[in-house]
Amino acid sequence: MKFRRLMLPLVLMSLSTVALAQSDAQKSFDQLKTLAGSWEGTMEGKPLQVSLRVTSMGSALMHEMTRTGSSEDPISMFHVDGGRLLMTHYCDAGNQPRMIGTTSPDGKTVTFDFVDATNLLSSQAGHMQHVVFNLIDSDHHTEFWEFATANGKQMGGLLDLKRTK
Repeated sequence: MKFRRLMLPLVLMSLSTVALAQSDAQKSFDQLKTLAGSWEGTMEGKPLQVSLRVTSMGSALMHEMTRTGSSEDPISMFHVDGGRLLMTHYCDAGNQPRMIGTTSPDGKTVTFDFVDATNLLSSQAGHMQHVVFNLIDSDHHTEFWEFATANGKQMGGLLDLKRTK
């Protein structure tokens, strides 16, 4: 009887710790949400702007990229699905690749890799297949975006971004 009285608090504490523990996906998502704001930088020497906005009561992060003088305006949405961090990229190529995120042990790099896509067959251009966010500090991060063309060629671009708001 005495043993049970001593074990009950330990069991309850263990269960509450498990219930309160965040998944790695949620921790990574929370880390990405710290990027919410306006960013300016360059890609291939050309200026661009990136806006990140937390939306849907905190359950989604929207990433929008624009370039001066360009009609391209790709949007990506990030969210947690169970124990996975997912990204859907609404590409100017007319398809919507989905990627799953993994985080480096130090929590500073989040890498997304292609899982599947909608409208992939209707797009002759190719699709986004790999994205890496490198969080340098609260006002500076880089993003590497890799595109696979329909013939299998890899093209990529590094965005070096500084916070403006």
